[in-house]
Amino acid sequence: MGKDSFSFRRFTVRQDRCAMKVGTDGTLLGAWANGGRRVLDIGTGSGLLALMMAQRFADASITGVEIDPDAAAQAQENVEASPFAERVTIVCGDICSWEPDVAEGYDAIVCNPPYFANDLHCPDQRRTLARHDTTLTFAMLMAVAKRMLADDGELSVVVPTSAASRIEAEAALAGFEMRRRWAVRTTPAKEPGRWLMAFGRHSAALFDSGEGVIETSPGVRSEWYGELTKQFYLK
Repeated sequence: MGKDSFSFRRFTVRQDRCAMKVGTDGTLLGAWANGGRRVLDIGTGSGLLALMMAQRFADASITGVEIDPDAAAQAQENVEASPFAERVTIVCGDICSWEPDVAEGYDAIVCNPPYFANDLHCPDQRRTLARHDTTLTFAMLMAVAKRMLADDGELSVVVPTSAASRIEAEAALAGFEMRRRWAVRTTPAKEPGRWLMAFGRHSAALFDSGEGVIETSPGVRSEWYGELTKQFYLK
C-alpha cells in the first residue's frame, strides 16, 4: 500500500495529493468500527474511512472533515467517483471550530488520529499534520467527541501501542467509558502493535475485547483479518 491509487471492491481511493496513504490502520478501523444513521469521520484524508463506512452501513449519511485542502479536494473526488456520492459529504475545515448541522449528534465518530507527541516533526508539513498532534491532540479529539457524539453514540479509533494509554487517559478525563478494545498483532510472534478502541458516554452492556492477528505468515492474511475485511479487498 502506498501507490497513487488503491482499488477496493466497490470504490477506488486516489491518494497522490494526500500525506497519508491507504494503510492497514485505516482499513482495520473502517472494517471494525460500529456505525449508525449519522457518521462523522474526523481527519478523513483521502476519504477512505468515510467510504468504508458508507459501504458497510447502507442507510448512513457520512460526513468527512479534513483540514488539509489538497486532501479534502481529493477526498471529494474519490467520493464523487464512488457509488456512495449521495450519502457522503466532505468538509474542508478544522474539526475543532467546525459546527455540524446535526442537532442530535452523531451515532458514530471514527478517527485514525495523529499520535506523535513531542517528536521531531517531518519536513513535509502535510505529513506532520497527519501524523503529529500539532492540530488535533487526543484531548482535543475527546473534546470534539464530547460535543458532537449522540448520547448512545460511539467514538472508534485506532492507535499504536505506544499511544494507547494516553488516549485511554484522555477519554476517561472527558467522561467516556471504554466499550470495545481489541489488540492487533502483525504476526502471531509479535507483540500487539496497534489497538482498536471504542468509547461512549455510557458503558456497554457487554464489554467487547479480544486480540486479532493480521498475517499468519508473510503475505498470508489470518482468518480473523480476512473475515473482517473480505467485503473490501479485491483478493
